[in-house]
Amino acid sequence: MKLKRKALPMLAVTVLATAALSAQGFNNGFKTPTVEAKSTKNISWLAGDHHVHSEWSVGWDNSTNPPTAIKGGDAIYPITKNAQMAESYGLDWMVSTDHGGPNHSKVNLEQAYPEVLKAREAVPGLTLFYGMEFDTPQADHSSLIIPKNDQESQVLHDIESKFNKRDPFPSDPGRDTESNMIAALNYMKNLTEPPVLFANHPARSASGASVWGQDTPQEFRNWNDAAPNVSVGMEGAPGHQAGAVNPDGSIDPNGSRGGYGNFATMGGFDQMSAQVGGLWDSMLGEGRHWWITSTSDSHVNWRDGGSDFWPGEYSKTYVKAENTHADILDGLRNGRVFVTTGGLVNELDVDVKASGNRASIGETLEIKKSGKSDVTVTITFKDPNAKNSHGDNPKVTRVDLIMGDVTGIAEDRSTAVNPTTKVVARFDKSDWKQKDEYVTITYKLKDVDKDSYLRVRGTNTSELEPSLDPKGENPWTDLWFYSNPIFMNVK
Repeated sequence: MKLKRKALPMLAVTVLATAALSAQGFNNGFKTPTVEAKSTKNISWLAGDHHVHSEWSVGWDNSTNPPTAIKGGDAIYPITKNAQMAESYGLDWMVSTDHGGPNHSKVNLEQAYPEVLKAREAVPGLTLFYGMEFDTPQADHSSLIIPKNDQESQVLHDIESKFNKRDPFPSDPGRDTESNMIAALNYMKNLTEPPVLFANHPARSASGASVWGQDTPQEFRNWNDAAPNVSVGMEGAPGHQAGAVNPDGSIDPNGSRGGYGNFATMGGFDQMSAQVGGLWDSMLGEGRHWWITSTSDSHVNWRDGGSDFWPGEYSKTYVKAENTHADILDGLRNGRVFVTTGGLVNELDVDVKASGNRASIGETLEIKKSGKSDVTVTITFKDPNAKNSHGDNPKVTRVDLIMGDVTGIAEDRSTAVNPTTKVVARFDKSDWKQKDEYVTITYKLKDVDKDSYLRVRGTNTSELEPSLDPKGENPWTDLWFYSNPIFMNVK
């Protein structure tokens, strides 16, 4: 079945009063791990997917009271099948995330969770997390990733039963409020082991460029203020990227990537992350630790008539971590992440040095101010000489270095622009050194004298900026990778 679009009303959001962040709070109160603190021979880039549905994303028989769950009513595959396919497509970790409905917390606890345990036994090579696609109060959906421990099933049950907007029966309008979402985040951040939450397909309900639907910049700021150790980012590239792929592999001229019917994705990425100087950069310009990811949102594979790739078949979120539940979750929480589509790259390191200090993706470079400082940026990526899941061997044609100022908390919490952000350098094959599959780019930022951040992206296309994806676009021809930011703090 193809992805069904639902009418998604624009919601007016009341901006909640939140405590002002202190100047040192631009890092949201969390110390960014240094390279030295994380140095271990067991750390590597681990590919994963935090948005995967199983047959426990159920349908509902509303003729009964309360409604009865219909197994396989929305997504169709067993959790073990998802795990097996994820491993076969090169994933190291995965999160099983089923969305809810009336009394779905009971379905998750009693039926889905035992299947997670079975999948862990059946596919021991995959680091499998338990979570859900949270039906976010006064917003769209979010991936909720639960730390692995003996209480993980009860932790998720408590969160879903207390706060998920669709769980009550009869329905409770009081659940679908932003105040309930803030209450949920306050509850989650105070758990002994807090979960991690990413907003899913954040601008899918937008009706135009920066004409937001269910998710708004105000909400993201309010969530991040309330629980900066939980609400840490959004999907940069949403799932459902096979919306234009027919079961025989041909292209449907009317199919769209991501199910973004009103305002299309851009190179497969949501407008909130794809536009230089847009919403993502406005968040980073406040110094917020707000990361992006890339997922499959797998419900039904394109070979079976759906609009989805298998986990890892097209999109991958890479986390630099030891291969343990705890360290992978720590990497997601702290932005040691890059994302890619179509197997374009499978390693990406960005290293910055100044004043005798250095930092990498997700970290902060401390620059000792003695006049203006030069910052040396080294970008290294692996462009694998191998076929991807489509049988292609795509090549990186260009890499962009993007930089913006960090100017403090925005007075207008609805802002979605950072006018200081720009592409400061573009690199092609003539600018880099290559040895086997590894490419190295070195660039010097001259006279850095104020707080700022930088991030990197690359593509196999000739587009200087990702354009709106037309209906019927073959997703395998339009590939991008994005790093998460490195902040630079001038003392």
